[in-house]
Amino acid sequence: MEFNIQAGTQGQQTQTVSAADTAVYFGSGLIEVYATPAMIALMEKTAQLSIQPFLPEGFISLGTEISASHIKPTLVGETVRCESILKSSEGNKMLFSIKVWNEKELIGEAIHRRYIVNALKFMDKLVGEDED
Repeated sequence: MEFNIQAGTQGQQTQTVSAADTAVYFGSGLIEVYATPAMIALMEKTAQLSIQPFLPEGFISLGTEISASHIKPTLVGETVRCESILKSSEGNKMLFSIKVWNEKELIGEAIHRRYIVNALKFMDKLVGEDED
């Protein structure tokens, strides 16, 4: 199946950092600052939501690779803003550039790859449904 999602497609999400978004909560650190796993989840969500409206019914995108840098800390209560840009698409393969800012500065950036799949077929293969 051909997917005609144009390079340059953008997405944006904002989030207020809560205690459930901290390194202490995730177990990835020992202080109450925005956790790298929370930032990466926001990055993936932003990319996913940016292309979902362009997919045929029953199709989704799955994140398969991310190379991210978390370069500045953010405190609980601050707002973070994530922006994704689709850099290229080839068949069902999508490549994104993603950046995240807090209220003052750039705090993270990533290159992220997603693949478009038929959700039901993907799950059938995963759970080992017999094909008759």
